[in-house]
Amino acid sequence: MRPVGSKYLLEEPLGRGATGTVWRARQREAAGSEAAVAGEPGETVAIKVLKEELAHDADVVMRFLRERSVLLRLTHSNIVRTRDLVVEGDLLALVMDLVDGPDLHRYLRDNGPFSPVAACLLTAQIADALAASHADGVVHRDLKPANVLLSGADGTGEMHPMLTDFGIARLADSPGLTRTHEFVGTPAYVAPESAEGRRQTSAVDVYGAGILLYELVTGRPPFAGATALEVLHRHLSEEPQRPSTVPEPLWTVIERCLSKQPGRRPSAENLARALRTVAAGIGAHATPDKAEAALGVAALLAPDPAPATVPGTGTDAGQGTGDADPTQALPSHAGSYDPTAATSVLPSSGAPGRGQGDAEPTRAMPPMPPGPPSGGPQEPEGPHPWESQMRAARDRNEQTQVQQFLNPEDDPLRRAPQRRPAPQQQPQYRRQQAPAPYTQQPPQAPQRRQEPPPQRYEPQRPPAPEPRPRREPRQRSANPMKIPGLGCLKGCLFVVIILFVASWLIWELTPLQEWVGTTKGFFAQIAGIYNNVSDWVQRLNQ
Repeated sequence: MRPVGSKYLLEEPLGRGATGTVWRARQREAAGSEAAVAGEPGETVAIKVLKEELAHDADVVMRFLRERSVLLRLTHSNIVRTRDLVVEGDLLALVMDLVDGPDLHRYLRDNGPFSPVAACLLTAQIADALAASHADGVVHRDLKPANVLLSGADGTGEMHPMLTDFGIARLADSPGLTRTHEFVGTPAYVAPESAEGRRQTSAVDVYGAGILLYELVTGRPPFAGATALEVLHRHLSEEPQRPSTVPEPLWTVIERCLSKQPGRRPSAENLARALRTVAAGIGAHATPDKAEAALGVAALLAPDPAPATVPGTGTDAGQGTGDADPTQALPSHAGSYDPTAATSVLPSSGAPGRGQGDAEPTRAMPPMPPGPPSGGPQEPEGPHPWESQMRAARDRNEQTQVQQFLNPEDDPLRRAPQRRPAPQQQPQYRRQQAPAPYTQQPPQAPQRRQEPPPQRYEPQRPPAPEPRPRREPRQRSANPMKIPGLGCLKGCLFVVIILFVASWLIWELTPLQEWVGTTKGFFAQIAGIYNNVSDWVQRLNQ
């Protein structure tokens, strides 16, 4: 548990957003006169602790203190009341009433879209809250389902929407935090003038209410994309398409709220009145007069003659043009930028040792080794070390030579190895020649006797078996046909034939025909057969 100031104690986090974290907190003692609601000890409240980067910005802190009275006096039945503002060291926090219920974004995700009548009545209450804030000169600038809390959404009572995070966009819109290429708000709900950096008025909240109304009846916002830049481009260039489930009077209201021109959008007060007229005219129990009034709802959507302006935009920016800085994707000197110009090269800073403030230029190759002293023998010039490395790299990167086409029969990788029979070698036996007759010969020098080479006897190897002839695949019929259960059918037919023949033999060779014409039973017939057989045997024995 973490104390906030001297009067509040944080208990557990409830949610985290782009500007801070919402905590469930408990009040330790009653607040002083500086708070809008003094409260009682032990009372449960909600405290939004802003991010540290906001608390470290001096402009945000000054804006926080300057708008303290504006936020504390902003009261309405559909606005979450701000009780107190705490500034303590590096901590900025807003103390608000605790709403026991989900936000509209989570309710849509869990329960699906609203009916057109329910969407009109719910958005009308949000428009009432916007009208009250615009009357005090406060523009929300970040209207989305996540900033709408639903009190009584548990089914025990009537659903009551309450708009929260008023003034957070104004506190976060600081020159130290908001750059020229950023904007305050969520891309799916931001108005075109906010994306372009033009003058912003209370019409940006009406644009957000139109997107919220579209999402309530369809379950999704009208403009979506893979990136924030794509979503912003669709806000600027595309028109929303009417879904088939949206009645014509309701679509007239949505289309007028999503107009690209802020001057054509209705005021929040006229929007609330028009939505209640549409809800009464498109319901199941609508009378003809109310239905006709709903069809003429365009006459009720009059724009605000004196819209509330957002501080820091338009004439308040001090530029005299009436517009704020547009969203920039290029640097501020992009006007002189030529994308087709040549790449600029940095000038050389001079040779080393030229001056004390000159740096040594960047080298792309290592320095050459120092030459021989004057008067010494000249060494043969050899290749530079980088040349040797480049030559080695070229040798490594030479293109692989492709071998010419080889006949598959001559390819040893495709041909199956075959054993060749070893040649049969017959042992050779040397014949002894008969000695020649003795003749007187002159004496000769003794000759060295040549030893016969040793004879090798290799066993005869059996011939290699001949390879089997390749078995040709059996030719199948062109139209093979398989009858399922044919074997079982043959067996059944064979059994039927056997039973038929056996029945015929029994009928012809047995006295079954006589038995059928008598009134004797089966056992009586058996007994009669037994008696006849016994009598026949006795006659044979006599």
